[in-house]
Amino acid sequence: MVPPQARDDADSAGSLVYRQSIWTRLTHWIWVIALFFLLLSGFQIFNAHSTLYLGQQSGFAFDNDVLRMSAVRTPDDLVGRTAIMGHEFNTTGVLGVSGPMDDRQIRGFPSALTIPSYRDLATGRVVHFFFGWVFVVTLFAWFLASALNGHLRRDLVPTGRDLADLPKDVADHARFRFHHTGRYNVLQKLSYCIVFFLLFPTIILTGLTMSPGMDAAWPWLLDLFGGRQTARTIHFLVMALLVLFFLVHIFMVVAAGPINELRSMITGWYRTDPKNGADAAP
Repeated sequence: MVPPQARDDADSAGSLVYRQSIWTRLTHWIWVIALFFLLLSGFQIFNAHSTLYLGQQSGFAFDNDVLRMSAVRTPDDLVGRTAIMGHEFNTTGVLGVSGPMDDRQIRGFPSALTIPSYRDLATGRVVHFFFGWVFVVTLFAWFLASALNGHLRRDLVPTGRDLADLPKDVADHARFRFHHTGRYNVLQKLSYCIVFFLLFPTIILTGLTMSPGMDAAWPWLLDLFGGRQTARTIHFLVMALLVLFFLVHIFMVVAAGPINELRSMITGWYRTDPKNGADAAP
C-alpha cells in the first residue's frame, strides 16, 4: 500500500506518460542533423550566384530579381548591399561582404554559415545532395510508421474540438501559460501539419525542379512552380520559413520546460501536470 504522503507527492508532481515512439524520436534527430547540413551547404550553393529570380530565365538582360546580395567598391572599402524587391540595404559584414576588416570577402552568406567554410561549390553540392536524400528517406519512413502506428490520426490531425480551442490556446501561449498532459495542443498540430504536409514536400519538389535531369523526367515540375528560377526562389523562401519554425520551436521548448521536453524526445517519457492541472499539451 502506498503511503498517503507518497500519493500526494506523486499527484503534485504529475505522472510520466510514454509520449514519443521510437520512430518519432529517431526521425526527429535525423532531421535535426540533415537539416543542419542542408542549410549550411545550401548557403554554399547560393553563394555561387547570390541572386534569386522569378520565371524561367535570368541574367543581365532581365529585370526579374527579387533578392540580390552584392558588393560595391567605394573609395574607402567594399560595401555589402542586399536588395529585396528593389529595396536596397547596407549589409556590410553580414551579407554581400563579410570577413575581418583587413580581409574583406565578396560572398552572399559569410563563411561561418557555409559548408565548407571556404569557396567550394562541388563539395557543397555533394553534401547537400547526400543529406537531401537522407532527409527524403527519413520523411518517407516517418510517414509510413506514423500512419501504421496511428500517430498521424491520433496526434497530428486537428479535430473540431481542437479548432474550437484555438482562441484559448493562442491566449494561453501569449501569456506563457503552458499545460502538460502528453497530448499536442492545437497550435502544435497546426504548425506540424504545415511543416510536414506543406513545407517539407514543397522544399523537396522545388529542389528536384532545379535539376535538369528531373525536369527532363518530370517536365510538369516546371509548370507546377513556374520555371526553374521561380522554384529556386520558392526553395529559398521555404528554407527561411523552416528556420523561423526551428527558432520558434526552440524558444517554446525552453519556455515550456526544456528538461521535460528533451526527455520526451530522447527517452519517450513525458511528465504531465498534476491531476488538478489544465488539459492541454505544452
